[in-house]
Amino acid sequence: MKAARFHGQKDIRIEDVPRPGAPLPDEVVVEPLFCGICGTDLHEYSVGAIVTPTKPHPLTGVTNPQILGHEFSARVIEIGKDVRDVAVGDRVSIMPAIVCGRCIPCRTGRGHLCELFACTGLSALTGGLGEIAILKEYQVAKLPDSMSDIAGAVVEPACVAAYGIDRVGVWGGDIVLVTGAGPIGALSAMYAWAIGASQVIISDPNPHRSAFAKSLDLGPVLNPLDPGFDDQIREITQGRGVDVGVECSGSTAGLTSQMNHIRRSGKIVQTGLHTKPATIDAMRLSERDISYVGSWCYLLTDWPRIIRLASSGKYPIEKVVSSVINIDDVVTKGFDVLIDPKGDQMKVLVQVNK
Repeated sequence: MKAARFHGQKDIRIEDVPRPGAPLPDEVVVEPLFCGICGTDLHEYSVGAIVTPTKPHPLTGVTNPQILGHEFSARVIEIGKDVRDVAVGDRVSIMPAIVCGRCIPCRTGRGHLCELFACTGLSALTGGLGEIAILKEYQVAKLPDSMSDIAGAVVEPACVAAYGIDRVGVWGGDIVLVTGAGPIGALSAMYAWAIGASQVIISDPNPHRSAFAKSLDLGPVLNPLDPGFDDQIREITQGRGVDVGVECSGSTAGLTSQMNHIRRSGKIVQTGLHTKPATIDAMRLSERDISYVGSWCYLLTDWPRIIRLASSGKYPIEKVVSSVINIDDVVTKGFDVLIDPKGDQMKVLVQVNK
């Protein structure tokens, strides 16, 4: 079968690889339909192996080269004898986490923090950028007829965004500030609006992302480099500050902006991943009674809930998709475009099977 495999820094190859074997009793074999390119994939491509294993993974036993792709929709083509939740022919969205089920986090309902955490498309036998993938039954969620295959491929990042906001909570009428208007920032803004925020402020200096954010029509889109930025926030919030901050830029500047504009006893969630240490004004954190929490992945049980919310039209997650490309163009029209600082793409999906 054809697959896009990561070998090392700036080295992704379209190769012919063996098809996975017959499914175990609790496994599902699928044909990936659309697969998103994630920021994690881009870090692997740009820097070299970070998450993908250079020695046998303790849970899955795999090593690079790795078939990439962990944000995808698929069609079921075969099921193990004990599988009950899906049938051959069903369209599904993939929850890519692979967990041991035995460590303390797993046993206390926090599988996303599994001590042996692995991921389809990063540290597993197969991935969404291959023509066939094999998964555990708990990794697949059926898509309703009202939801497209393209939207199904966006459920994974939508769950990342939703879990971050759920970590701090948005009450009806809250004003929310999202720093960083990439795919996760945009999805965070849409989710905050869907669950009751009265206004969502999006902050990003990139003109392409700002233009996209404005098209979402959720509220003001501001440039944090504008000399009048602070005054604009004060005017919008009547000098009170925002109720909830969602930091999606993964930058010290974004975090500092959140700390400066959150109200007293406000809440900030760190959804964007920092690739290097950030500085923080700890005294401000204390004297303003600010809650600052981290967010990692999503609850493994979130898929049905987010699929229902998306299919209702309240959380239009497919809006973040800016282009769809062929798997043969995954490097030139996908990875290379997305790592370009001047690039104008948001979320690029790869069509793997038709």
